[in-house]
Formats: sequence, structure tokens, C-alpha cells
Amino acid sequence: MELTINHTTKTFEILPETLEALLAVEIPQKKKGIAVALNNRIIPQSFWAETILNNKDSILIITATQGG
Repeated sequence: MELTINHTTKTFEILPETLEALLAVEIPQKKKGIAVALNNRIIPQSFWAETILNNKDSILIITATQGG
């Protein structure tokens, strides 16, 4: 199973079931300051747990950073 995450194809033996499960694997230490788009649609954080992933989905993860 494959997902494209931030323009890089990643292969999974078992695809994470939800967007929330994927984020727990990809960025486990980050809880705030994250925006996610699935197939070019922004998904509000309140829907991450119920957003089902499918093979070949494209996910863009944007994290806020500090600095100036």
C-alpha cells in the first residue's frame, strides 16, 4: 500500500486506517501547529480520527515553526 506524504511516496505493509493514525506514526511528538490536506482538501483536526485513508492517497502535512 502506498501514500504520498509531502510529495514523497511511502510504502506501508499495513496502511494506517485513519489520518489520525498516520500522524501518530509520522509525527508522534507533534500535537499542535499542524495542518493537513488529503488529496488537496484541508481536513480540520476535528475530523482526523474519522478520515479514512486509501491506497494512493496524497497527504500534505504542514507544521508551524518558530523563528524569525
